Amino acid sequence: MSFSFDAFVTAALFDRGGRAGFALGDGTVRFEGGEVVEAHDGACLSACLPPKGEGLLTGGDDGRVVISTPAGGSEFAKVPGRWIDAVAASPDSGLVAFSAGRELHVRDPADAAFARVFAHEKSVADIAFDPKGRRLAVGTYGGVWLWYARIADQKPVVLKWAGSHIAVCWSPDGKFLLSAMQENQLHGWRVADEKNMRMGGYPSKVKSLAFMSKGQLMATSGANGAVCWPFAGATGPMGKQAAEIGYDEAALTTRIAAAPDKSWLAAGLDDGRVWAADVTGERLAPLKAEKGAAISALAMSPDARRVAWGDEDGNAGVAEIA
Repeated sequence: MSFSFDAFVTAALFDRGGRAGFALGDGTVRFEGGEVVEAHDGACLSACLPPKGEGLLTGGDDGRVVISTPAGGSEFAKVPGRWIDAVAASPDSGLVAFSAGRELHVRDPADAAFARVFAHEKSVADIAFDPKGRRLAVGTYGGVWLWYARIADQKPVVLKWAGSHIAVCWSPDGKFLLSAMQENQLHGWRVADEKNMRMGGYPSKVKSLAFMSKGQLMATSGANGAVCWPFAGATGPMGKQAAEIGYDEAALTTRIAAAPDKSWLAAGLDDGRVWAADVTGERLAPLKAEKGAAISALAMSPDARRVAWGDEDGNAGVAEIA
């Protein structure tokens, strides 16, 4: 199944029901069934699944946070005059978080009166809930800030590391926090004692990272294949080497997707190709062989049977892993 949307594909996601949806640079959210939601007056800048996993939750350059389903869209929050560069939601706590400039906003869909705003020294680049949905990691310039989502007055824990932190991700057990940086490297911390983990050696910028194999592995983009870091044991990847799957000297991976409890991952390349691989058997399955614009969005269904992708020119597709 393929689509031509004629707009930059910001995100591709599978909702809890296994339905693929796409957030686009023209402000629309489109579902694989053909439904179109005019979500934003401008571009969709960020997207995630809502807490209950139905449809897509998006942030736009119109200052709005919108929940879209095939039946239509509804405004969840609005910060006039700001860009909503990052959104996150937790199925465990039911909370939604989004960034607006230097501010982190937290809302509760079940309690219209609940609102928290946390300020940072620099603009927020990315946000991520911990596995229980109680704590938020915020990637910004100079490090990652940790906040308790529901506590109004608090001093954040700041995990300092020089440079700009553009993507953040918790390990499924909540023990490690990983950050992709503006430079060609990752940085990580063991949360309990804030011990640093340098994870370098990338030929290009790491734009996406995903845990898989029940938290035993973390896969990232930014190299000629999918880079897989081992996370088994109390020390995670400390002192261990990463493995690279699907090495291809002619292309770099731009996006990685995985199913958290499965051993399959998918990779999107800068030449438009997409493949999937089972890391246990190292079987590689081409999903999109024709070349084109760089892959800008990638998702794997929860059962690891389907992959959705989108590229910078607005082409998209959904494929079964044979």
